[in-house]
Amino acid sequence: MSLSDDCRNDKDIGNDKDIRNDIKKRVLESLDLTRELSDEEIGVFLDKCILDDLDDERISLKEKIRLKKEIFNSIRRLDVITEFLEDDEITEIMVNGTKEIFIEKHGSIIRTDKKFESDERLMTVVRQIVSDCNRRINEAQPIVDARLSDGSRVNIVMQPISLDGPIVTIRKFPKQNIGIEKLIELKSIDKDVADFLECLVKAGYNIFISGGTGSGKTTFLNALSNYIPKSERIITIEDSAELRLEGIDNLVRLEARNANVEGENRVTIRDLIKTSLRMRPDRIVIGEIRDSAAIDLLAAMNTGHDGSLSTGHANSSYDMLSRLETMVLMGVDMPVSAIRMQIAAALDIIVHLGRLRDGSRRVLNISEVDKIIDGVITLNCLYQFEEKSFEKGHIAGELVKKGGLKNTGKLEAAGLYEKYIQKNM
Repeated sequence: MSLSDDCRNDKDIGNDKDIRNDIKKRVLESLDLTRELSDEEIGVFLDKCILDDLDDERISLKEKIRLKKEIFNSIRRLDVITEFLEDDEITEIMVNGTKEIFIEKHGSIIRTDKKFESDERLMTVVRQIVSDCNRRINEAQPIVDARLSDGSRVNIVMQPISLDGPIVTIRKFPKQNIGIEKLIELKSIDKDVADFLECLVKAGYNIFISGGTGSGKTTFLNALSNYIPKSERIITIEDSAELRLEGIDNLVRLEARNANVEGENRVTIRDLIKTSLRMRPDRIVIGEIRDSAAIDLLAAMNTGHDGSLSTGHANSSYDMLSRLETMVLMGVDMPVSAIRMQIAAALDIIVHLGRLRDGSRRVLNISEVDKIIDGVITLNCLYQFEEKSFEKGHIAGELVKKGGLKNTGKLEAAGLYEKYIQKNM
């Protein structure tokens, strides 16, 4: 029987939802996968098999096109996940085993009607993801972090750690660079506050961005980084390359590397920070600090690399200071008082972001790292977000100025003090 005959033979196709599954199964069985096929060859075959030869009044043309795409994705892409990856409005994909797939869209988590056909199909997709990153996943190593070709971050948890089958979580990133202008449009920050931060970045203030998971830290870091003067030599250091600095000619991008399948050749954020100091940077931009790399970040900020930027997870600006202390203690045994002195000397500004109950991401607080009083680092609150109203599911509010910048030395040295005064009168 020819491929076309096999596709035409639909007399025994089941009813209702089984129709599409039967067609998919028969088409896949007809496709010769014993040899290497190009995407174009598979596309031509599916066009003929489904669009031309399949004669079933129960299957509309729209459904045939959808069916062709599903089959192609199952062969060449990441199966049902693919359509979510292609939707720019989706920011997170959460696969809870074969039967449940959730997405985050416009700040809300939605349960989809998609699912994997079998455990074997989901495992095939998992193996494809990890093999593309030269990783291995099995019962002995059931947790893997990886990255897709478009830069999306992937976390996979397998049995026996996961009791309900493979758990795949994909954090997507915008294809287009989101700058401050877009953040102002989204009301994540006010224009006047953005201009204030621009002065601080250009003047070389060390800025740390804090916030919870999904609060927009990396996006905001990227937006601030684009204020850096284009003439400077910038080194970016990340676990997974996400930053997109534009217009900087002297840019060096470094990415950490996990251990290979033998557990060797790991390169950590700490390793990269140390080596970056020998690369004559004007500024160092670190995607995220989550461990003892905090020691090296503070050392870099305290040894002449003004204007460095980084991010970290915390519930508030004060919590970020405590977390930095804890992270430093992960790598070195030293008095807390000495650590606090290092933090106070290194950091100038903490920008705290958050996700509000309407799903929007906002700058909630901007504070200046002030002096140490009675052994505790104090913060000088510069701006605080204040909610004005909550109507039709949307929060209205603004960043309210609470105080003035005390340490203006860097602004004066950069010739930006007058501009700052004009903006804050």
